[in-house]
Amino acid sequence: MAVEVFPEVEIQKFVEDWYVALDVHDPIEQVEPYLTPQGLVMTFPEGTLHGLSGFREWYKTVTHRFFDEEHAVTSVQADWRPDGTVGAKVVVNWQARIWDAPAARSVWLGFDAYQTWVLGRNGDKPVILSYVVDELKPMPGSASL
Repeated sequence: MAVEVFPEVEIQKFVEDWYVALDVHDPIEQVEPYLTPQGLVMTFPEGTLHGLSGFREWYKTVTHRFFDEEHAVTSVQADWRPDGTVGAKVVVNWQARIWDAPAARSVWLGFDAYQTWVLGRNGDKPVILSYVVDELKPMPGSASL
């Protein structure tokens, strides 16, 4: 039987805080503590990145591309594992605007993102070990990515 090393409320708050940081485009120094310093793997529709250096490149790209971002966490289902990690199925509604030059106007994006996370600990704080966007379901009227 798996031992619950993360209280469920801590996992929920961690997920919500992560998305607040992304929405406000926190400086990279404030976002990196959410991530494991060793062995990070993140899979997005545009590809898989490895390590903090890969994350830094991705973060620079998305914070310069998307604006007016809003993430609303719909659900977090945690699965405590015998090795002390936590698997989490996360569903988040993501809405943003994007502008591609030379378009006269920006366009709205809206998706429900279905994700699988694995969380571990770095000291007394949870960190993301792996993060996979399993599926993006567009909302009616959303532009394409």
